[in-house]
Amino acid sequence: MRDPVTGFEYPNEWVAACRSPELLDDVQRGLAVLTASGLVLRRGFSTGTTAAAACKAAVLSLALGTVKEVEVRLPCGIAVRLPVDACRGQASCRKDAGDYTADVTAGLEFVATAAPSLNDGAHFVPGEGIGSFARDTPRHRQGTPAISAPALECIQRSIDEAMEETGLSGATIILTVPRGAEVAQKTLNPKVGVHAGISVLGTTGLVEPWDDHVTEGVLDRIARSAAVVLTTGRLGLRYSRLLFPEREAILVGNHLDEALQAAAGGDPIVCGLPGLILRFMNPQILEGTGCATVEELMATAGGEVVLRRELEAFRSRYPGVRVVIVDRGGRVLGESP
Repeated sequence: MRDPVTGFEYPNEWVAACRSPELLDDVQRGLAVLTASGLVLRRGFSTGTTAAAACKAAVLSLALGTVKEVEVRLPCGIAVRLPVDACRGQASCRKDAGDYTADVTAGLEFVATAAPSLNDGAHFVPGEGIGSFARDTPRHRQGTPAISAPALECIQRSIDEAMEETGLSGATIILTVPRGAEVAQKTLNPKVGVHAGISVLGTTGLVEPWDDHVTEGVLDRIARSAAVVLTTGRLGLRYSRLLFPEREAILVGNHLDEALQAAAGGDPIVCGLPGLILRFMNPQILEGTGCATVEELMATAGGEVVLRRELEAFRSRYPGVRVVIVDRGGRVLGESP
């Protein structure tokens, strides 16, 4: 059995130990993950997926009157159906966090309002409750809505599908998150320079049940693997597979400490973007730099010096661990010898 989201092949013994065989279909479809103990944990939907569902439902309801469910094609390639409440251009969708208990955006309502337009095409407008960047960053300009590229593409694709289905030639869609500014205070947004609302994200369109999944299944995979590369995010997973095709690439998020302990008997490689990895190496790395994020620090003139220093210090603490830091384009920024 293969996970269509990560590409991981579940061992037969995991499948045989499954405590809820009726949920294996969800595992095969990528909507849930199977752990080594046989526990099935449900993935949630990202803020980007929730936003896309609300926008699509709003457009569809202009023609259909009432809409209770929509299909959204996720950035990872799979299609899912989400419940919505839509009527005559007004739609609502609440964020389903799955079994990720620490998701502070769980249950958050996304509201989309659609209206026909005399101009051709879809005009998407991020509204109240969606954050924006308070300053220029290496990838974003001040005032830009905090919507990631995969999430925006998913939203626009969903709107386009609805317009094609309804025959509309033009429409304006306004997306709001009524409690977005309030909930954003519980996220990292204030620290990374996003204000007045939440970020709309979703590299795959799904939310992993990290807190349970890492301890239940991933650590077991790491301990069993003869050659492993540990990574912290989706881009890191992609480049880890390209750079080290002979190894099993395993996504561990911010659980690098536990992952390295599980891999203590091998020669693990840590590969990924600098953010979580450098923070793991040195939790105080940003102190005195004037930078709000590691990404900003790496873009400064002294970023390369900091990276080299941290790699050398890390090697002295973990002599058997190789570290490879890449940027968003896959270019190797630095590595421990």
